[in-house]
Amino acid sequence: MPNGEYLRYVALGDSQTEGLGDGDDTVGLRGFADRFAAHLAAANPGLQYANLAVRGRLAGQVRAEQLGPALDLRPDLATVVAGVNDILRPKFDAAEVAAHLEEMFAALTAAGAHVATVTFPDLSVLVPLARPVAPRIADLNDRIRAAAARHGVTVADTARPAAVRDPRMWTTDRLHASPVGHARIAAALAHAVGLPGSDDTWTHPLPPRPPAAGGSTVAAELRWAAAFLGPWLGRRLRGRSSGDGRTAKRPHLSPPGAISGKGSGAV
Repeated sequence: MPNGEYLRYVALGDSQTEGLGDGDDTVGLRGFADRFAAHLAAANPGLQYANLAVRGRLAGQVRAEQLGPALDLRPDLATVVAGVNDILRPKFDAAEVAAHLEEMFAALTAAGAHVATVTFPDLSVLVPLARPVAPRIADLNDRIRAAAARHGVTVADTARPAAVRDPRMWTTDRLHASPVGHARIAAALAHAVGLPGSDDTWTHPLPPRPPAAGGSTVAAELRWAAAFLGPWLGRRLRGRSSGDGRTAKRPHLSPPGAISGKGSGAV
């Protein structure tokens, strides 16, 4: 849209776009897409917003399940954020994941939408057990930047600032952004697309915090593995996903404040 005026914003993706880590299924999920929609609405009265994201989806599933409905909504702005679930799979193929993302970039931009996406931070500093996937993250980020450049897609390069690796930006599962993290991602997108009043403060460090109490790093990793890694592996072994039986929380366009953002319901 000329002069950054947007009337219809549609978000595609997985759990981060759905809003996990920012609220819950009882009080409702907010997340960076809802927060970005609020930034957009402040600059674009009358904005309509839909969120098609469903937790647990791989990039190919996002393309297969969400691209068609997104195009039907005729967005003039869309965010496409997917790939983390793929990175965690044993048979990760960066080229295949990037191809799914690029197909969505191409289809949405061809339909007249301004598309925005993000890159993914290397959180191995917070999750030592995840160090083996660091090269996968770097590879996918490079491919996202290249695909975005080919299609005029705006990239909020959230992989780069050191602030994104502050533990306070992430929930205790270390995979989903906290409310603070979701707010920073939304601010990064607002800055990337040039919304009035946006700036680079999203890259700034969080205020200093008191030194953490002493404790065993090994013990902390074992607790994390028992609480989060074990259940995740259990779902993989059973062929299950956290998104089984779930649908998008905002499948239709409406004003950003019109729906509470509660977790997507069962099919």
